[in-house]
Amino acid sequence: MAVGRVRKWGVSAALSAALVGGALTAPAVAHAEGDFYQPPAVLDGESGDLIRTEPSTVPLGIPTGDGQFPAQGTRLLYRSLDANGAPNAVSGTYLEPSVPWNGPGERPLVVVAPGTQGQGDQCAPSKVLNSIVQYTPPLDVFSEYEIISIDAMLLQGMAVVVTDYDGLGTPGHHTYVNRLAEAHAVLDAARAAQALPDTSIPADGPVGLFGYSQGGGAVAAAAELAPSYAPELDLQGVYAGAPPADLLETLKQIDGTALTGAIGYTINGLSEAYPQVHDIIDSEVTDKGRDMLGAVANQCLLETMVTFGFQRTSEYTRTGESLDAVVARTPEIFELLDAQRIGRVKPEVPVLVQHGTQDDIVPFGQGRQLAVDWCALGATVQFSSNTTPPILPGLAVNHALPMIAGLPESVSYMNDRFAGVPAPSNCGAF
Repeated sequence: MAVGRVRKWGVSAALSAALVGGALTAPAVAHAEGDFYQPPAVLDGESGDLIRTEPSTVPLGIPTGDGQFPAQGTRLLYRSLDANGAPNAVSGTYLEPSVPWNGPGERPLVVVAPGTQGQGDQCAPSKVLNSIVQYTPPLDVFSEYEIISIDAMLLQGMAVVVTDYDGLGTPGHHTYVNRLAEAHAVLDAARAAQALPDTSIPADGPVGLFGYSQGGGAVAAAAELAPSYAPELDLQGVYAGAPPADLLETLKQIDGTALTGAIGYTINGLSEAYPQVHDIIDSEVTDKGRDMLGAVANQCLLETMVTFGFQRTSEYTRTGESLDAVVARTPEIFELLDAQRIGRVKPEVPVLVQHGTQDDIVPFGQGRQLAVDWCALGATVQFSSNTTPPILPGLAVNHALPMIAGLPESVSYMNDRFAGVPAPSNCGAF
């Protein structure tokens, strides 16, 4: 959908910056969060327009006389479009590096699309980034694990903007893993960051997209949508790690694991984006299922794992079927989930896809199929497998470890794209 607007890192260094900074930096005190995250009644303007900003002191590094190492933060509220193309407001955080950019040309911007955070407003990265550990009694404990990826790029001198996605922090349920809503939020985050005054990035400079898990799916969708939705962005490269490109296949695998409750995020998000399916869903679940959906709507990831981990969706359905079986016989729901499939549109930008062969949350096969599908469309794709052996299957260890292990390759890939190095492609070799 066009909108008429054409305009040598180390993991240890990143971890050290995050941990040291977290110990020395206090959270910012700004005006009431409810005021900041509440959008205006009328959302005039264009997608990517800034609605409001405020300083955001994040525990990333050491306070200095010139600000903070490795970055100074600004909280954003910007205009975007929801899954149905209606204007919405999305929040996020821009991080201005204190480290100079040593690559060629102007300082690049990387949009970080976070992995699963949860569905409660308190889980929004722009809020969680203001503290080392966030705790809401009795079980809601959460820390922003994306700080590792964020710091890795800041230490290279890349500017970073982190989107909160649709409905995470702002009013309404977060439309979790919704292809269009997430792609819009990612691309409009780049526009919003480039519109900020007094930054070191140009208004039309190079942009990269970076995400793992939920974030991998979000940037993969954004890569497909960019030519029609944000053609003016100078996209140089995309990193999509463990992308849930096929929600139907992911549903089958995640059921009964530590992340069973994340299925509740998806159902709530479907009902939010497509109200016509609410009654269908309600007719298929039991009171226990309704209680689960109501609970996860206000939880962050760790609380959801503790509360609903290793349960099975068959415990929530009136027929005792697994949810994937219910979806298979319910055309309205099947079609909506199938519409979220990524891999049917050619990205015009080079993409690195990483996936663990033993991933116990997002199936390796559907991630590999995404790369195969893009290759068949003529895209420039590098596919990289992580072969870590199974470790406590179902606990999400084999989903999380490849994110850390893949950072050297993914950050180097971003550096190379901004340096103008020809993008690699191993299509046909995997």
